[in-house]
Amino acid sequence: MAGNRRDFLKLAVGGVVLPAAMTNVMEPQAPAFGSAHEAEFIQWYDVDRSLTNLENAYWNVMARPVMDEYWRQTQYLNRVNVPFVRSVTTDRTLAADLDRVRTDVAVLVGVQKDEIALTRCGTESLQDLIIGYRLLKPGDEVVFCDIDYDAMVNTMLYLEDRRGVKVSTFEMPEPATTTAILDAYETKLKNTPRARLMLVTHLCHKTGLVNPVREIIAIARRHGVAVILDTAQAVGQMPVNLMEIDADFAGFSLHKWIGAPLGVGAIYVRKERLGDLELCMGNREDAPDDVRSRVYPGTYNFAATLTVPAAIAFHNRLTVEKKQARLTGLRDRWVHQAMEIDSIQILTPEEKGRYGATTSFRVKGMKSFEQAKQMQETLLKKYGIVTVARKGIAKGAAVRVTPALYNTEGEIDKLVAALKAESGMFA
Repeated sequence: MAGNRRDFLKLAVGGVVLPAAMTNVMEPQAPAFGSAHEAEFIQWYDVDRSLTNLENAYWNVMARPVMDEYWRQTQYLNRVNVPFVRSVTTDRTLAADLDRVRTDVAVLVGVQKDEIALTRCGTESLQDLIIGYRLLKPGDEVVFCDIDYDAMVNTMLYLEDRRGVKVSTFEMPEPATTTAILDAYETKLKNTPRARLMLVTHLCHKTGLVNPVREIIAIARRHGVAVILDTAQAVGQMPVNLMEIDADFAGFSLHKWIGAPLGVGAIYVRKERLGDLELCMGNREDAPDDVRSRVYPGTYNFAATLTVPAAIAFHNRLTVEKKQARLTGLRDRWVHQAMEIDSIQILTPEEKGRYGATTSFRVKGMKSFEQAKQMQETLLKKYGIVTVARKGIAKGAAVRVTPALYNTEGEIDKLVAALKAESGMFA
């Protein structure tokens, strides 16, 4: 691999520019599984299939071209070291490269570069937004629901001590139709007149529900409530335009559905709302009117961050529409068969737009997290299928299933067969 080449060539993916080294590896290997349709996706991934991994909401593996670019960036950084990072080299500087990363991320989510700051993950992004929101006063209330992300729930709870606020929660209805979701948010805010900040999750990691976030944000705005949007699971597996959603604050990962290396995320802050956030940990290295002053990542994996443009370019090559269709198709393949099993409850609605790749299930008699863990372990030990038990759902724990682009239809059918065999586990 020509790891020392630093010229850039255009790849015909909507004008995206890729490093020359990456263009040397863009031809896929012959597919090893399934139909020509699924080969369009799985040909790009080198994965261990000794286990069937259906726990891909944690993070996603890099496609081969992205992995090669990550290796190229790692080699370059190891060779040039500090002069590049201190931006004293003449041919290429970290500052200029990071500027391009921010530009590409901004285009990805439909905003301006100076509204984007880079972080190490979605959790860090959202913690910085929640803790940094400075307009709360003692006695104000902050709102979240039972299926919001655990780390973000804990951060909202932390505001009780940090800001002297009161935490107010509610349960997401089951089944969670669009009407039921919007009614739940409207009712909660109507009954919480001192609410000033609310956490809203775009695609919920516990169940797989996709919230109608634009409508929820509009409801919150009518009630004078600021929204911090957790869109970590949505960016990359469905179209996400933060301007169209009308978000003011959002945090997300780039190592999930964009497929960048582990350790990359971002925050978005609408320009007009930057003053609502305090400097992160007293950050004075960046100007107060620079969104980057609201994060403080320290030394991070520069190679991972510099690989983000390649990951976005590959994402654009596949297209988000094709990715979404493939992922929801794999989800539908197992869910529609599982729905025919009387003892299985699917936790996402069939309503269009209310689910993505992730869907969780319960079997009859499953209530506790321990039972969900038992199902998870049975699927692993007896069938070699990796899933994950999720707790914190008000109506009971569940098991989460999340296929990725590299999964095959045969692997999905393997799950269905296992569910048929184990559906009476707690009956």
